[in-house]
Amino acid sequence: MLSDAQWGELEPLIEACRPKAKTPPKELRRTISAILWRHQNGAKWRAIPEELGPWWQAAQIFIRWARAGVWERLLDRVQERGVALGMVFLDGSNVRAHQKAAGAAKTYGPPRPQVARIRWSVQSA
Repeated sequence: MLSDAQWGELEPLIEACRPKAKTPPKELRRTISAILWRHQNGAKWRAIPEELGPWWQAAQIFIRWARAGVWERLLDRVQERGVALGMVFLDGSNVRAHQKAAGAAKTYGPPRPQVARIRWSVQSA
């Protein structure tokens, strides 16, 4: 997915930003390509093509790096180099609410205490 020229520019930036582990990630170019593919296509992690490596590896690295702030540092470095990044706009009219969002009981404030309900019955003699 990444051309040799793109990877040549991106690799030193990634190496400067990524956390240094005991064992460096194998096939980093392939894993980054998998992460980019997933975000460009809006697909689920499991939909990553097999030629881009195991989906779980891409997901794991993405999540770990997100928690460590790698993506923010990488964005700062890319912007320092003067790379113009595109913008994405999301039209909210196409975003649907979850099916359970409709008709749910609205509760405001502290929960009300549960009241035991007793049924009285009168038996005729």
